[in-house]
Amino acid sequence: MTGIIIKEALPGDAAKLLEYANQIGKESDNLTYGAEGLTVSLEQEMEFLKKNAEERHSVFYLAWKNDKIIGAANLNGLSRRMSHRAGLGISVLKAEWSKGIGSMLMQKLIDYANANGIEIINLEVRSDNKAAIHLYQKFGFQTIGTSPAFFKIGAEYVDFDLMYLDLREGIKQ
Repeated sequence: MTGIIIKEALPGDAAKLLEYANQIGKESDNLTYGAEGLTVSLEQEMEFLKKNAEERHSVFYLAWKNDKIIGAANLNGLSRRMSHRAGLGISVLKAEWSKGIGSMLMQKLIDYANANGIEIINLEVRSDNKAAIHLYQKFGFQTIGTSPAFFKIGAEYVDFDLMYLDLREGIKQ
């Protein structure tokens, strides 16, 4: 895929990241927020990105095209007895769906996990989001259950599948 650059998010990316987040919130019901956007200030987003960059078990990548963010993906590392685990989040602008950007971001996350002692990655995905589930399965994620009524959008309850990827060598999945 030409013209796509994936790099770690820095505090200076906060304004463009908030703009991106507000756009994808309007485009999809797959996120924890909708058209109202994120409820964080520019300063809060900058601080979040700064802390995230300092944490060894967390990373936040942005996919750029023509100086515009078109995708984002992150691992949020856990602490103490769960420090071998991380939660995953990924999103792509609707205009860029099905162009391989999700796969590029996912590979970067898995490479980061392997290089930084993250052995298990967990995620939650709408049970009806077949495209995302296909992406996760392509990278070896397995469904381990369903969380009923995970979201409530208006009067509609939405179930989510719980998935995980075990990166430990020699462990049967």
